[in-house]
Amino acid sequence: MSGAALPNGDPTRDRLLSAAAEVFAEKGYDGAGVQEIARRAGFTTGAIYGRFRGKAQLLLAAMEANSHDEFEELFAERHFEGRATDILTTVGSHLVTDEFDSGQALLLEAFVAARRDPEVAGMLRRIIEERTVSLTALVDEAKSTGAIDPGLDTRSIVRFCHSVALGFLLFGAIDLDRPDPVPWEALLSRLVDAVAVDGIAGHLRTGAADASRPAD
Repeated sequence: MSGAALPNGDPTRDRLLSAAAEVFAEKGYDGAGVQEIARRAGFTTGAIYGRFRGKAQLLLAAMEANSHDEFEELFAERHFEGRATDILTTVGSHLVTDEFDSGQALLLEAFVAARRDPEVAGMLRRIIEERTVSLTALVDEAKSTGAIDPGLDTRSIVRFCHSVALGFLLFGAIDLDRPDPVPWEALLSRLVDAVAVDGIAGHLRTGAADASRPAD
């Protein structure tokens, strides 16, 4: 995804990424030094620069090594043929059950660093836009079946999903209580139903009925 990845089977790279994740978590992106990362991994900085352009690419590779792409896994498993919105519901339900892990911590650190480092900001934009492609395809597929109303703006739906996910990232950083899974999943189901063609039509009918009802 990033261009930072090398073929599997490079134990030196693995040790560097493990050390990088530790140092970024302890000292933040700005405070983390390439020399410290190399020293903790048991190498010189040459081992880093022989594999990565610099600290920003090292951060990206560490994020990738400590996280997984749930959308890609669900697509690969093909458990949701015929109802693309089930993927949105499944991924959304995990927002309240998945623990705040090292991959999320690194992602949060990257967002903080992006305010001051244009390279990190560009890196994050590329990651989000790559995820946007998959999510856009999912929304468009749902529109083709009527699971999502074609009249709704795809980019607005995609950005709404991003906003909810990033909001839970912030909750995890401060250990804020999350909703219980059952009511959260009920809310997700209601939201998914509301954007369907039938859901929009029902909302319009309800609105029209309310408008025609005599005032008390």
